[in-house]
Amino acid sequence: MTFKKDFLWGGATAANQLEGAFDVDGKGLSVADAMPGGKIRWQLLSSDEFDWTIDEEKYVYPNHKGIDHYHRFKEDIALFAEMGFKCYRFSIAWTRIFPKGDEIAPNEAGLKFYEAVIDECLKYNIEPVITISHYEMPLNLAKTYGGWKNRELVGFYENFAKVVLERFHSKVKYWMTFNEINSSLEMPALSQGMIPKTGSKDQQNVFQAWHHQFVASSLAVKFGHELNPDLQIGCMVIYATTYSFDANPINQAHTMEHIQAFNYFCADVQVRGEYPAYTARLFERNGVKPLEIADGDLELLKNHTVDYIGFSYYMSGVENITAEEVETVQGNMLGGVKNPFLEASDWGWQIDPIGLRIALNDLYGRYQVPLFVVENGLGAYDKVESDGSIVDDYRIDYLKKHITAMADAVCDGVDLMGYTPWGCIDLVSASTGEMSKRYGFIYVDLDDHIEGTGDRSKKKSFDWYKQVIASNGGDLTNG
Repeated sequence: MTFKKDFLWGGATAANQLEGAFDVDGKGLSVADAMPGGKIRWQLLSSDEFDWTIDEEKYVYPNHKGIDHYHRFKEDIALFAEMGFKCYRFSIAWTRIFPKGDEIAPNEAGLKFYEAVIDECLKYNIEPVITISHYEMPLNLAKTYGGWKNRELVGFYENFAKVVLERFHSKVKYWMTFNEINSSLEMPALSQGMIPKTGSKDQQNVFQAWHHQFVASSLAVKFGHELNPDLQIGCMVIYATTYSFDANPINQAHTMEHIQAFNYFCADVQVRGEYPAYTARLFERNGVKPLEIADGDLELLKNHTVDYIGFSYYMSGVENITAEEVETVQGNMLGGVKNPFLEASDWGWQIDPIGLRIALNDLYGRYQVPLFVVENGLGAYDKVESDGSIVDDYRIDYLKKHITAMADAVCDGVDLMGYTPWGCIDLVSASTGEMSKRYGFIYVDLDDHIEGTGDRSKKKSFDWYKQVIASNGGDLTNG
């Protein structure tokens, strides 16, 4: 077998995209709750007029209802168990524990909910893998404090992290501090809670916010390891394998600079424990002055680094600054130049399985810590046939090729912990707020307005992935 015996096969979700029950049992509003659904979401979050106001007469807010996992988690986890999941990656909604984010005492109803979810996983011998903050910071912290550019959020996050770590550390071994922390280079609203009205277009604020998040992450690692040195606490980044448009050294140098800023910077600090050598040049390119760094911050970063790197990989990108007329494509945060050697998804994301092998070798060669592919998948339109079946061979093909790439990387010597494909059950898309952009092995009968029965049904990929897990990645055939 290529993959280790205890390889963590599973799936991944986020609280704000599937739980629903956005105002139930004391939960407060999160930034995700204020993000309208539809392809206009990105445009609105980047607009100078956007101010986090929820206008239900003008927009649809699919995150409010999600797929009602809050009330149906037992049913969903039973389906995960039927597939043979070894782990399940999910997040704890900050606003279920601290509705406004700045309270001192936690909301017990929220803690009891996640305890029930964790216990349900453990009933089936499924290891919980918990993301502490996954694009769902309290809306109050974004509106009142201006998001992560404000140093006060370090203390609020520390309080939140300590509460959930202390409550669940005896049951949960695997943790991640922030989801796709580097996404803020392109969309600070998601991870940092900053919009143009609160300074998101000023890179000084983005990098200062990152510093505060780095400090907060290290505080969580410190506290978690004090509770139990065996806890595995990782960082989580988007990784996009990036190619230069051509062999022109100008484009090659530009690609190097882009990779430093997007793929490496956040991981360099969280894994190596210090700001990288290229920081001064990176700040210069982005017009960033020296950051406000408190006494003890750098020592904290150095002494409390993460144990592993979790990362999302959906696509690769191409960088160019010399050619004037090039075809462009959409992507996960990053678009860019069209790669003529690759096909694309229904949403224009360029599909590049070999790029995952390159990513794994690059990250492991750079950091020499275990890696965990915690998001990977194909967002596609699924058709329900007259007999109720969903024949998603395109999804099977995508996943098969990426698992093969992972196996190649393991043969290359990469230490790979596990694989949790994104959206193991259909949920609300983070980028567009759509249900029609489906990733799951499990179909959920809801449309983009969250109308429908909500019934769950198995796609063809359900049994295929069950076979993959049962064979520890040895049988990828599509019967």
